[in-house]
Amino acid sequence: MARNAVAIPERAVPAGVAVGQSYWQIAWRRFKHHRVALLGGAVILLFLLLAIFAPYLTPYSFEQIDLLNRKAPPSLKHLLGTDDLGHDVLTRLLYAGRISLTVGFSAALTSAFFGTLIGGLAGFYGRWLDNVLMRITDIMLSIPDLPVIIILARYMGGSVVGIVFVLTLFAWMGTARLVRGEILKLRNQDFTEAARAMGASDVRILVRHLIPNALAPVIVAATLTVGSAILLEAALSFLGVGIQPPTPSWGNMLQNAQDFIWTAPWLAVWPGAMIFLTVLCFNFLGDGLRDALDPRLKV
Repeated sequence: MARNAVAIPERAVPAGVAVGQSYWQIAWRRFKHHRVALLGGAVILLFLLLAIFAPYLTPYSFEQIDLLNRKAPPSLKHLLGTDDLGHDVLTRLLYAGRISLTVGFSAALTSAFFGTLIGGLAGFYGRWLDNVLMRITDIMLSIPDLPVIIILARYMGGSVVGIVFVLTLFAWMGTARLVRGEILKLRNQDFTEAARAMGASDVRILVRHLIPNALAPVIVAATLTVGSAILLEAALSFLGVGIQPPTPSWGNMLQNAQDFIWTAPWLAVWPGAMIFLTVLCFNFLGDGLRDALDPRLKV
């Protein structure tokens, strides 16, 4: 070895990680090894495609009624049967996926945005602003959310925007706490001090340096929030205060299904199965993302 050569430790680079890989490339490599999460993501993608292309996959309209085939069992004409009004169940199931998935994704994105904003400001500035924002968060967490959500949803008229607003109102607090904790750890790191020494503004430091490094728990939380929002929307619609007919959602398809559970079980089985599979797959996806995005875990 040359006199001035520097010995590189054998374990300076983790095994299986190529030199020069970014954090997100490493996360993707780790995620690909999580087969259950990949399966969950594939099923979610399939449901999204079915919802998007619903008008091209069925010859019926979701409002079309066949009074001569009310509560008809599955057949070649109606693959999943018909409901008590003669609607084609498959058609309404596909169109309902549009509403339920839209509500889930919208509530997750908006709650992630407001949670990240509030948590970022609280963690970065601290002091009185941190106290005010975190006390508001504590108050929101102490409110019994389900009764209040039902009351608010009742006065929102059953619109998608109204349901998303109500769900977002009670879904941002967990993200805010996660982001605040991450920002508190990062705000005094060397790269933050270097950016401040170079004259970067508070907004630039927060938006360009701190929040991108705190996104991993936000992504996982948002993934799980989608499933929770779909469940809550289904519960509200089942109770009659969510999405209102004739607009279909998986929840309001179950609204009267209990009355026909023995005579027409497919009215409860298919929307219930879609809710179950969607929420389960989002939980699988969130679990895989948590493992992939946390560098302390071995995959």
